Order: sequence, then structure tokens, then C-alpha cells
Amino acid sequence: MTKTPDVWMPFPADEIDGLPEGLNYRFWDGEPDYPADPADCAFYVVPYMKGSAVAVRPLGGMAGVQVVQTLSAGIDHVEPGLGLLPPGVLLCNAKGVHEASTAELALTLILSCLRGVPGFVHGQDEEEWRSGFYPALADKSVLIVGYGSIGAAIEDRLAPFECARVARVARHARTTAHGPVHTLDDLPALLSEADVVVLSTPLNPSTQGLVDAEFLAAMPDGALLVNVARGGVVDTEALLLELQSGRLRAALDVTDPEPLPAGHPLWHAPNVLITPHVGGSTSAFEPRAKRLLAGQLRRFAAREPVLNVVRTTS
Repeated sequence: MTKTPDVWMPFPADEIDGLPEGLNYRFWDGEPDYPADPADCAFYVVPYMKGSAVAVRPLGGMAGVQVVQTLSAGIDHVEPGLGLLPPGVLLCNAKGVHEASTAELALTLILSCLRGVPGFVHGQDEEEWRSGFYPALADKSVLIVGYGSIGAAIEDRLAPFECARVARVARHARTTAHGPVHTLDDLPALLSEADVVVLSTPLNPSTQGLVDAEFLAAMPDGALLVNVARGGVVDTEALLLELQSGRLRAALDVTDPEPLPAGHPLWHAPNVLITPHVGGSTSAFEPRAKRLLAGQLRRFAAREPVLNVVRTTS
């Protein structure tokens, strides 16, 4: 008799509409005790925002797993454990879950920094009326580095703001409905013309430390760097030097290290706005994540190809 496969999920099964029958649903959200024998797990949904140590902890025992599904757009938190898996395991990301929320935050950070909102908040605390002229997003040149689904969603939301230009960079050159996508080789020329640089690229060996001293030096005086990607994309020490000199500004939803520890100089650097990695953790997350899981598991149960496959173990 064939054993019914287990599915490990960080949501109770009765909270997700449309799950197929014929699977054993096990609730696990990173607790010390496992809900069942990892060897029986065929479909593993990685707990969301619980860190790499939790994400990879059961992988070594999942000898029969066929699909590992993240609830994040990035997969860097599970990559350290992929070598523990048997060959042929499909790694899927959460494309379609985080685009709207992350793009919203990117626009929030851009507008907040350009229009001086952090200073107004401090002024309110001090009962000071800080009037004056502030930069607008209108007529600015924006460069999006990392033009996947999140980068495209950011550009969609830039459209009403009358930017002078939006340029796009990704690993591979291509043409989109919005215009051409350049490669990383074109960065030096594109950076020199960008008033706002938005990072929305995955973290991988080609992007680790991408935003280094040379990258930052190519940005014009007064330019704004916005990071909604991963902290490791930016060389923190190089960025600190530019912020402390007053030459550049930054808005960071992600940092390296993360969480940013108390006492770190980035907390009190001039010209920086920091949010605590909240690009995807909004009210939009849970319903979209549950719809994704229901669809993926229906395909899995029907032995149809799952979506969002970004890697297959070897």
C-alpha cells in the first residue's frame, strides 16, 4: 500500500481554502518539535521570516521530499541547506505574493526621503514648523537594479509620478513593454544619470556586495539609494562613508547585518531612513500566500508541474 505523503505548512490546513484531498497536512512554523517524521514529508513549505537556521533545520531528514516551497521571493535563506537534499527536488519561490507590498514600500521610501518626511516627524516631536522646498519625484531619473516581477511592479507604480526616465538592469538583457532591460555591465553609465537607485535584485554570488564603493561613487551627488532587496547586496561600510560625508542618501528596508544591532553606526548615520524588513509582511501576504499554496498543492496532488521553480537539486 502506498503511504499518503505529508505536507508541512506554516498554516493550519483548515485555514486554507481549496486544498486537495489525499495529502496529510502537518502544521509546522519552526517550533523545536517536528509535527511528524521529516522522512515522510513530500512537500515542505518553509516557515516565513523565521531565518535560515529554522528553514534548513529539517532538510537533512527529508529524504523523500519532492518540493520545497518558500513564502518569500528570495531563496537565499534555504540555499545553505540544499546540499542536504536528494537530487531532483524542486525549489519554488513565492512569485506573485510579495510584488504589490514590496513595490508599495519602495514608493513609500522614495517619497518619504525626497519629501523630507523623516524630518517632519522629528519636527513634530520637537513642535517645530520645518517649512521649505523639498525634492519631488516628478522629473527625477530612476534606476531599478533587479528587474524581475518585483522590479516591474515598482516601475508600474512609478508611472503616475511623471519621472523623467526609468532605466532597468537585470542579469540578462531583454526588451519589455516598458522598454529595454540592461545588464550589470551597463551600470556605470546608468548610475551616473540616476537620481534614485532602487535595489530589488535577489541575493546570489553575482549580487553579493554589488553596491560597493565603486558603485556608490558612480552615483551623482545627492542621489538616493533604496534597498528593498537583501542587505548583503550593499557593502555597509562603503555606504556608511557616503552617508557620513553627506554626499548620498539612503532608504533601507534590509541591512547587513540584519536585524541591525543596537549601537550600529547605521542607526544614527545622517541622511538614512531604516525600516525593519517589512516589504512583504503586510495584510496582503497571508491571503496571497494561501492562494499560492492551494494552487501549488492542487498541481502536486494531480501530478501536474508546479509553478515558480527556480532550482532543481542535483
